[in-house]
Amino acid sequence: MSSTLGTLYKVSTFGESHCKGVGAIVDGCPPGMELVEADIQKQLSRRRPGQSDLSTPRQEADQVTIYSGTEFGKTLGTPIMLLVNNKDQRPQDYGEMSKIPRPSHADFTYQMKYGTRASSGGGRSSARETIGRVAAGAIAEKWLHETYGTEIVAWVSAVGDIEAPDMDLTTISREQVDAQIIRCPDAPTAVKMEERVKEVLEAKDSIGGILTCVCRNVPIGLGEPVFDKLEARLAQAMLSLPATKGFDIGSGFAGTRMRGSQHNDPFVQKDGRLGTRTNNSGGIQGGISNGEPIVFRIGFKPVATIGQEQETVNFDGEHVTLAAKGRHDPCVVPRAVPIVEAMASLVLIDMALQQRARQPLCR
Repeated sequence: MSSTLGTLYKVSTFGESHCKGVGAIVDGCPPGMELVEADIQKQLSRRRPGQSDLSTPRQEADQVTIYSGTEFGKTLGTPIMLLVNNKDQRPQDYGEMSKIPRPSHADFTYQMKYGTRASSGGGRSSARETIGRVAAGAIAEKWLHETYGTEIVAWVSAVGDIEAPDMDLTTISREQVDAQIIRCPDAPTAVKMEERVKEVLEAKDSIGGILTCVCRNVPIGLGEPVFDKLEARLAQAMLSLPATKGFDIGSGFAGTRMRGSQHNDPFVQKDGRLGTRTNNSGGIQGGISNGEPIVFRIGFKPVATIGQEQETVNFDGEHVTLAAKGRHDPCVVPRAVPIVEAMASLVLIDMALQQRARQPLCR
């Protein structure tokens, strides 16, 4: 089972939903950067469960501890171990489901692949695994910001069929995003989204949505042709997240309905450098960052585990009625915002370190 992401900045996550703890080991973080737990905790607190009545009621503070890789508050360049203890485990909630593969969940496929599985809360397929990603991503984001001034902001742009208007990609901030509990920065749309999620929760059901993410001040030249194009690495990172079902960048699928004369991004002079007048490319051309904001969207399906009764079969093929127990989000997208930001950070730092290792032959 591969639990490692990255080439030069490598992140290995560990832990299951209801084990004693979850976390990550980061190998390849540059030395000499100031780093303490508080630098990581803010993003973990944005991800943690129990934030509002729109999320799972599981109560976890998700306090991170740095066990290695720093001294006197600075990185050493050696592996950084990050651990978050699980406090509110309830494996007993899953006793009945140990013999019943939940519809559209990973229970069946994990059991068939390995011959065993963690039956409590989905184990490694649980979104609890993403704690390690967020912690490692917070470190990556700090380095990117200090080195290049990179800013990464994600927000909820759709819940079900409720869509937010286009945002100003040059100014949108995390403060604007976090002003609404649904993490949609457009207040009128946020109210409608919150009402829809409450309806779904009342019905013991779930609903999906879309996150949009913008990465600003990304240096030109990130991306490795041919197979490690920047958008390919971003897509792989985002689609490795639980519940993701779609990824598009720049104009995305809408670009397929345009002509080349409409879609092309003409070059202009910007602040002493070449830039583009439009950004249908989404900040990436030929698999390499071009200095424009990188803009992409991720589609999240409805959470598979719901409280409604469902007719299904157990592992023996016997017909059963399942009403899943446990604590689950009716809509994952509000809590997925920092996770998406973390995954973008992990890809960008890895690509940046690879580019810094390359000395151009021509200047």
